[in-house]
Amino acid sequence: MLRNVHIVLVDTSHPGNIGAAARAMKNMGLARLHLVRPARFPSAEATARASGADDLLVAAQCHETLTDAVADCTLVLGVSARVRSLPWPMLEARAAARRAVTAAGRGPVALVFGREQSGLSNEELARCNFLVRIPADPVYSSLNLAAAVQVLAYELRLAAESGTEASPATEDAPPAVAADLERFYTHLEAVLVEIGFLEPASPRHLMRRLRRLFSRARPDRNELAILRGILSAVQARRIRPQVESGAGNGDGSMGSTP
Repeated sequence: MLRNVHIVLVDTSHPGNIGAAARAMKNMGLARLHLVRPARFPSAEATARASGADDLLVAAQCHETLTDAVADCTLVLGVSARVRSLPWPMLEARAAARRAVTAAGRGPVALVFGREQSGLSNEELARCNFLVRIPADPVYSSLNLAAAVQVLAYELRLAAESGTEASPATEDAPPAVAADLERFYTHLEAVLVEIGFLEPASPRHLMRRLRRLFSRARPDRNELAILRGILSAVQARRIRPQVESGAGNGDGSMGSTP
C-alpha cells in the first residue's frame, strides 16, 4: 500500500530539501516522489542530501501544475500549518496517515507539501480533499519541509504496519480521481455562470465552498457521472427552444401536429 502513496512537493526552492525528503521517504518505504516546478532540479545538492536515496530522485516526476501531479489520485491530502479564512476539512497527521493507507488499496494517494516559506496557496488547497495538520507548539509550529515529510512518512509506516485494512476495489463504484473532479468543477462553474448563479467578475468563495462540499462527500465515478449528466441536461434545456405547453395558433384553436 505504501508504494501507492505519492509525496508531492510544490515549488521547492532549495534542492537540499528535495534530497532530504527523498531520504525520509526511503527510510519509511515510500518511493513515489513528484515535484511541481522545483527551483533547481536535478541538483548535486539534492543527491548529496538524499544520502543513498538518489534512486528516488532519478525516478521523480516533474510537473508544471499541481493539477497534473495529482491527476490520477483518488485521495489528495494537503499538509500545511497555515490558518485559513475559509476552514477546510482537517485531519491530524496520524488520522490522515490511516486514511491514506486505507485509500491506497483502491488507487494512488497524494500527500502534498507546499513552499518552504508560505506553504500551500488557497487555490492549491482547493485541490485537496483534506488539510493535514502536524501537532506542534503553537508558538513555533512551522516545520522544515523535510521534517514534515519525515513525520508523515513515519505515520504512514505505522499505519501500514498496524494492519490498517485497504478499501476493497469494487467494479460498480470505482473512486473518482482528481482529474475527474477537476473536469466536474470546470463543468459546474460553467453552468453556474450560464444560469446567472455565479458572477464571474465577483465569484467570492462560492467555488471554493462547493469544492469543500464535494471534498467531504467524495463522490465515486458513477456518482460524478450522474452529476455531470444533470449539468449537461441543464445546459441542453437552456439551449433547446422553449415551447409552451398548450400554446395555440393565435385564433383560439390548437394547431394540428404535422
